[in-house]
Amino acid sequence: MTVLYVDADACPVKDEAIRVGERHKVAIKFVSNSWMRLPEGDLIERVIVPEGPDEADNWIAERAQTGDVVITADVPLASRCVKAGALVLGPTGKPFSEEAIGMRLAMRDLKTHLREIGEIKEGGPSFTKQDRSRFLNQLETIMRAAKRLSGTS
Repeated sequence: MTVLYVDADACPVKDEAIRVGERHKVAIKFVSNSWMRLPEGDLIERVIVPEGPDEADNWIAERAQTGDVVITADVPLASRCVKAGALVLGPTGKPFSEEAIGMRLAMRDLKTHLREIGEIKEGGPSFTKQDRSRFLNQLETIMRAAKRLSGTS
């Protein structure tokens, strides 16, 4: 069975994930370090992990497998899940692939270093309506592919 895992602490597309997950009748697990308001539903589960760095990431990475979908902006978590066979999508609608994950990790590390030494001060670009629309389209496509992989299409 396909499971939709959402790295939920800073996820801007929770409602969209619920909409697509419920349409496909898959379990949706929102993983975070604290309780958050979510709609109630038979397919929706809140998973609250202990405080600490990477606790939510570790919980997801230990469970994600072929046929599952993971939503995260965290590149190291995406890398772990891609290696486990899960399909991974960022909240802006950009999928993580095995071919490109190395470059995305390198860019993340470079930007972190540049912020640490003061060369860049801003975070990433702001989240847009186009990002939300791209996310919905990509999640629909990825969900269909995941269900085929897990044999539940």
